[in-house]
Amino acid sequence: MHRHIVNRPEQAAEEALEGLALTHPHLLAYDRAVGIVTRAQPARDKVGLVSGGGSGHEPLHAGFVGVGMLDVAVPGALFASPTALQVHTGTVAADSGRGVVQIVKNYTGDVLNFQIAGELAEDDAVKTEVVLVDDDLATDAEDDGPGRRGTAAVLAVEKICGAAAEAGTDLVEVAALGRRVARSARTLSLALTAGTHPGADGPAFVLPDGEVELGVGIHGERGTGRIPFADADTLIAQLVDPVVAALGLRRGSAVIAIVNGLGGTSPLDVSVAARTVHHHLGALGVTIERSLAGSYVTSLDMHGISVTLLPADADLLPLWDAPVRTPALTW
Repeated sequence: MHRHIVNRPEQAAEEALEGLALTHPHLLAYDRAVGIVTRAQPARDKVGLVSGGGSGHEPLHAGFVGVGMLDVAVPGALFASPTALQVHTGTVAADSGRGVVQIVKNYTGDVLNFQIAGELAEDDAVKTEVVLVDDDLATDAEDDGPGRRGTAAVLAVEKICGAAAEAGTDLVEVAALGRRVARSARTLSLALTAGTHPGADGPAFVLPDGEVELGVGIHGERGTGRIPFADADTLIAQLVDPVVAALGLRRGSAVIAIVNGLGGTSPLDVSVAARTVHHHLGALGVTIERSLAGSYVTSLDMHGISVTLLPADADLLPLWDAPVRTPALTW
């Protein structure tokens, strides 16, 4: 059995949330009976923000609860959607009288349970709007499937919507802003090794020596193909170039860049990858107006990297720069 620092694998997600709340009691409160994480001091008279999904992507989403980002996070079990009842409870808890924006990554279970929860909330006189995050370029197919998966662009959506909500923006406008960010951002990922569920004998997939999985998902999904292992400049270019092409970026464009470790990636590796993103985009004549590098949207202990680019429109930068205080993101 692959070794993890857990007591019982089936309790790992709950115990991790309890540990997070105990570490940040001035920021978070964890209601274990209901299964939601809220601000220690709930906000008043602002649009509420709630997000959630399966555990295993820490610090997403509970680590982004706090001033300037989420009001409530609703975590499910490892790689499993929270229930509709959990999401409904979280949605009601996020409301301070001005409605709630539900930020949902595009996975079937999450979408369905947030939809049901939104309908239940409306019955409780809580107005809701949904922002669907679907930024994963690897699943940008022209078929009738569920569409692109939601990955690290959810961080930008939560940050920018959170700042707008703190500034007093109304429900419809906050939601419209979030949809615009989600629509404009794209992400591509690669993995050197897959993640392993606590209690499992091995990783979700095994790569031959000398190969890298390109286009992986955050639930351990296989990628769109394999590429040869190479140096950082070569590997990261194979993430950046397709995203640049998909967004139609050209010389003179400006972006917000998120270089994200997928859980088992050392800070050293992430910083080397960030260096490559900066130099590679610079050579293309694309300016990075703001950037973030670290492990924010992970896949257990997957050793990999994702790159997210979002056009840096002038009205987005003040919202990105606005103060935020959460366990995982503070400035």
